[in-house]
This record gives sequence, C-alpha cells and structure tokens, in this order.
Amino acid sequence: MYDELRQICDTHGIFLRHEAIALGYTDEHLARAVRRGVLTRVRHGSYFFRELWDPLPGDERHIVRAMAALRTAKTNLVFSHVTAVVLHGAPTWELPLDMVHVTRTDRRGGRSEAGLVQHRGLLVPRDIVELDSLSVTSPTRTALDVTRILDVEHSLAVVDHFLHVGATTKANLREGAEAMRLWKDTLTTDLVIRLANPRCESVGESRTSYKLWRHGVPAPKTGYDICDAAGKLLARLDFAWPELGVFLEFDGKEKYLKYLRPGEKPLDAILREKKREERICGLTGWRCIRITWADLYQPEQMIARIMSALAGGPVHV
Repeated sequence: MYDELRQICDTHGIFLRHEAIALGYTDEHLARAVRRGVLTRVRHGSYFFRELWDPLPGDERHIVRAMAALRTAKTNLVFSHVTAVVLHGAPTWELPLDMVHVTRTDRRGGRSEAGLVQHRGLLVPRDIVELDSLSVTSPTRTALDVTRILDVEHSLAVVDHFLHVGATTKANLREGAEAMRLWKDTLTTDLVIRLANPRCESVGESRTSYKLWRHGVPAPKTGYDICDAAGKLLARLDFAWPELGVFLEFDGKEKYLKYLRPGEKPLDAILREKKREERICGLTGWRCIRITWADLYQPEQMIARIMSALAGGPVHV
C-alpha cells in the first residue's frame, strides 16, 4: 500500500495532495493516514511518511520542508539564509529550523506564510549555486544573509565555517557587504566580518573567540602550532598567549568522538588528549586552561578563570 506515493517521495522528497488524488486517494484517505501515524503533513498540501520523518534530525526535517516549499511555489525561488546554511552543510547551532527561507528571483515583495519566509533582495549570478539540482545562495551570499537575521555570535559560527573550509574569503565577504551597505538590517555585518576567523574549526571555538572579544580578554593566537626540537608539528592549540605562557583548549564532543581512532573508546581519546597536554606543557612550560560547552553558558565565570591564568594566578577560581 502507498507504493506509488513512496516512489514520488523517493523522487521529489515529498508528495503533494493533487498527486495522491490523481492516484485515486481521497482527502479522507489522507486525513485518516495522518491520524493513524502513517503520514505527516509537512505543510499545506504536502505529505511525508511518518516512519521516515520521526528519526530525522532537525536539519534533515528542514530539508524535507524545503522540498515541500519548492514544489508548491508559484514563482522561481532560491533557497537562502538559514535554509542555505543547512543545504551547504554548515553548522546549525541554535538556528530556528521551523521556517524555510527563500529569496524570490522576481524581486517582488516577499511575504511570510506558514512555515515559509520569502525574502526580497537582488541576486546576481555569482550569488546563486546549484546543489543537487537545487538553486541555493552561494556560501558568500549565505554568510552575509545570516548576519542580517542573526546576532553576532550565531552569525560567527556560520561565517567562520565557510571561511575555514575555503568556501569564501574575507575579501569576498567585504565586497559583498559593500554591495549591501544600503540594505536594511546590515548593522552587524561589518562587525561579524572583522571578528570572523578562518582558524576557528568548530562552533565551540567560534563561540569561545567571540566571548573572549566580548569580555575584553587580550586577543590570543588562534590555531597556534607547537613544534618539537626537530621542528616536527606536535600540536595545534585552539588558543594561545605565548608571551604569557598560557594556552586554552575547547573540549567539545567532536574532540573525543569524531576523531576516535579505530578500536578506541571515548575514554581512550580522553587519556590520549591528557598525554598530549602533558607533552605540550613539558615542552613549553605553559599552563593549560580547558573549557567545555557548559562554560560558554556561564561566561563570567569562564572569563574570570582565563583572566586569572593570564595574570599568573590559578586557572581555577
């Protein structure tokens, strides 16, 4: 049962009411299937199979909603803003994924409707790329667009990612920002570009960098290389103050799960990281501060620890 509708989903991501009606289903069939938990209504007139929907993480659900918006659109649209972030595989930390964002190519006034935000803005050819046959704003344009709808800290997580993976450059961002300088909601754009750092490798590092700047901590070296006596790279530190003999490492889940070696358990990775720290401290004589995701939500205490260490005091206060 529903085999033909499943085939449509396989091809287009979702199926539409009129496609089901054409196959002989009725509105009552669809409503009953929703009540029984067989189908879920993604948006008005768009359906997806519940067994496939339930296990999807937030970003993948967002993509399904985007497919529904595309298939029901009455004009040419380009996925943009938060939706472009998702489609480019950039970090979606705390991004609102309930609304699909598009930019109209006809430049007519956009409007918001259930589950969809239509933006109005000039798109030149370099602003649009094709991803799996979908029209999406380029990484440069996406990075600039998010600075117009997000605060500085959340924007940095996205912009740093695009810079780190080489999808854009600061020169490209500045050029794009100049073209937008008379647009509304661009007050934070220049600040984000100035603070953006391609050497930040994760959301946690981007957030740490922002907190340090926001609270007036002396600017550290980011992605600082430590080499042994033979000049061989021993480690790359997240943040370092070489002149003060202090370095800071952000301990996110990625460090202990994403980079697990074959056959390792998380505890093995933790012990390996501890040995790495001991080697660095033994070679440099520096002290290490470690912070976690939880510390970023208590910035005053975190900054107090860092300032204490930079002043030669204890790293725990």
